[in-house]
Amino acid sequence: MENQKIGCYICTGCGIGDLLDIKLLEDMATKESRIPVVRTHAFLCGEEGLTTIRHDMQNEAVNTVVIAACSPRVHVETFRQLEAPLLDRVNLREQVIWVQHLKEEDDKDVFEEDRQMAAEDYLRMGCAKVKKMDPPEPFDDPGLSKTIMVVGGGVSGLTAAKEAADTGYDVVLVEKDAELGGRVAQMLKVSPVKPPYDQLEQPPTAALIAAVEGHDKIKIYKKATIKETTGAPGLFDVKIEYGAGEYSTGEDSTGEDSTGEDYSTGEDSTGEDSTGEDSTGEDSTGENSERIGAIVVATGYTLYDETKLTHLGHGTSPDVITAWEFEQMAKAGNIVRKSDGQPAKRVAFSLCAGSRDVQHLEYCSGACCTYSMKQALYVTEQYEDASTFLIYQEIRTPGQMEDFYRKVQNEGGVFIKGDINKVASGSNGGLTVDINDKLLRTPESLDVDLLVLATGMMPNIDTTDPNQETDLSASDANSVLNLQYRQGPSLPLLKWGFPDSHYICFPYETRRTGIHAAGPVRRPMGISSSMTDATGAALKAIQTVESIGRGAAVHPRVGDLSYPSFRVDGCTQCKRCTEECPFGAINEDDKSNPLFNPTRCRRCGTCMGACPQKIISFSNYSVDMISTMFKECEIPEEDEEKPRILIFACENDAYPALDMIGHNRGILTPYIRVVPLRCMGSMNLVWVADAMSAGYDGVLLMGCRHGDDYQCHFVRGSALAETRLNKVAETLDRLQLESERVKMIEVNIMDSDILPDKINAFVDDLEAFGPNPFKEF
Repeated sequence: MENQKIGCYICTGCGIGDLLDIKLLEDMATKESRIPVVRTHAFLCGEEGLTTIRHDMQNEAVNTVVIAACSPRVHVETFRQLEAPLLDRVNLREQVIWVQHLKEEDDKDVFEEDRQMAAEDYLRMGCAKVKKMDPPEPFDDPGLSKTIMVVGGGVSGLTAAKEAADTGYDVVLVEKDAELGGRVAQMLKVSPVKPPYDQLEQPPTAALIAAVEGHDKIKIYKKATIKETTGAPGLFDVKIEYGAGEYSTGEDSTGEDSTGEDYSTGEDSTGEDSTGEDSTGEDSTGENSERIGAIVVATGYTLYDETKLTHLGHGTSPDVITAWEFEQMAKAGNIVRKSDGQPAKRVAFSLCAGSRDVQHLEYCSGACCTYSMKQALYVTEQYEDASTFLIYQEIRTPGQMEDFYRKVQNEGGVFIKGDINKVASGSNGGLTVDINDKLLRTPESLDVDLLVLATGMMPNIDTTDPNQETDLSASDANSVLNLQYRQGPSLPLLKWGFPDSHYICFPYETRRTGIHAAGPVRRPMGISSSMTDATGAALKAIQTVESIGRGAAVHPRVGDLSYPSFRVDGCTQCKRCTEECPFGAINEDDKSNPLFNPTRCRRCGTCMGACPQKIISFSNYSVDMISTMFKECEIPEEDEEKPRILIFACENDAYPALDMIGHNRGILTPYIRVVPLRCMGSMNLVWVADAMSAGYDGVLLMGCRHGDDYQCHFVRGSALAETRLNKVAETLDRLQLESERVKMIEVNIMDSDILPDKINAFVDDLEAFGPNPFKEF
């Protein structure tokens, strides 16, 4: 940073001034780190402390602020209001004075010396860090759009479109069918969503459709498919092919001329040629291009293939039907046996038909219980002498649906916890269903007119392999968005086909920035939950376009204005950055050089960690910066018997866990030095070599849980770090050091109670190896 002037402010509050020699810290910052402005204050986070810093910024030309006080995870907004071009925090409270306590067996002088050394090292690192930083310049593009595209016109899509439009954003709604409403519009009734939660209600789709079709902020494409999605958040260019019945309301969100009329005439509002030959025919089609800011995928669900449920009797009789077939039968007002047309007064419902079954769908489909109970009421409403039997594993009716459960019980619904053993034709027509009753622990046999299978939900999403480049012209290709990413056209999916995301912390986000999933395509859920879910996804899409408009990152580094730069002249075209980026932020040109998309980036630094040439860096985060930080720490002589352990801690889970040890007044060894990383995926192997060469006795990496049940905020960072670490043995062999001196452990944010033991165990291992022989150099 040109004309950088650093101000270092050391807080003496919260016991820092009582337990540390503040004068030594001041002298170290002034004389050793050569910081021109160094001040202390008893309450930096108070108005008087902030005024002190502001005074120096205005009158002493301080443009870089180092605050040595509490954890960077607290008082974030307090210090953000300083609006310093560069600001960094040094954690003297949670990770020094609150975790180092004098024990009876300790030598007081040695203990205090170790604690003071830790504080001085952290301050050295903080001062060195800011010297390697430049103020980030946010990405900007005059073509950025805040229009939100919703894919899917069912209850989830309609809700997302309406909520976004009601907030004032232009919306493009794309529906593959000729009419809006999806499956819910085809239902007779739905489960209750309002008190007293015991009466079936009309589907909410009619009101939603009317609101959406009459909204001047919503442009609708029907009988439409997305042919191609290029670009990035704020700059998505989406080609939409539509058929007869597509129409628009409001102005054209792309800024191009729009007729505002029904596009079923085959005319293209963007001026492109329509693909339809007959401009007035029923089968005419057109193609438009829309500039989109963020996307909500609300394509709903498909039902599990009932032909695979032969163990539940499907295929043995026409009277074994699916819940969807039964819904259409009830809507027609004629609940009868399909085999002979006789009234179906005795109906059995098989819940979890194919769900929670390792041979079929391993997960719960969320809404089958309430859906089957609703259909049981259809039977009792049509026939006064009806009998219904609901065969279940566990009844799941969360929230107010418990009242609905009691309603069905009171209406005569018989709930049987058990398994269906056999389904056969009955002697007088209908079926005989043999059941193993798990509560009574006896076999039972039911004579029924129909057996209704509540087949499970499956996401209505891509069938292409999301991890392979796919030929979209192939007959089996079915990508909803047809993304033009080097990683392929599809959203990365979980093993059950749902879009991948950090389920706990960021449920609506997919692994493609700016693309959000909502409703049953995200996870199995019912109608009420889908509408709530769609509202959440719409809000996330709004947050995305607003963040992108400011040049800022979205989750989890919300507000981060930095993004990586690439020194392309040093690139060896190894493709590691493009292949390892979890979010598809980097494409390649025809020479395999990286092509970076700034608004796709989530600022994790995985590309920086992947690059063997160190050509990728952020203005405020780089390989050189981290190396410089830990090299600033003093390494005791070999004969002092004071080991030094360098810890690289993920800032999302491991660093908070370390802070929690301090808040709980736990104890950590004074020999560790912690360097927080944006993500363990940003860990570059050169840091390991540099640390060992600098004399550290060991390096401990603290990453998030990875695998199928990962908790990594950046999805793959921790897993990638472990893969890279497998190569570190070669580095240590060259240095003639034990490979066990470098270790990686998984740390959950709630692991503060067991983390000290894990660290101590690593220290014990290092003591067995003895000091790092490089100390003497």
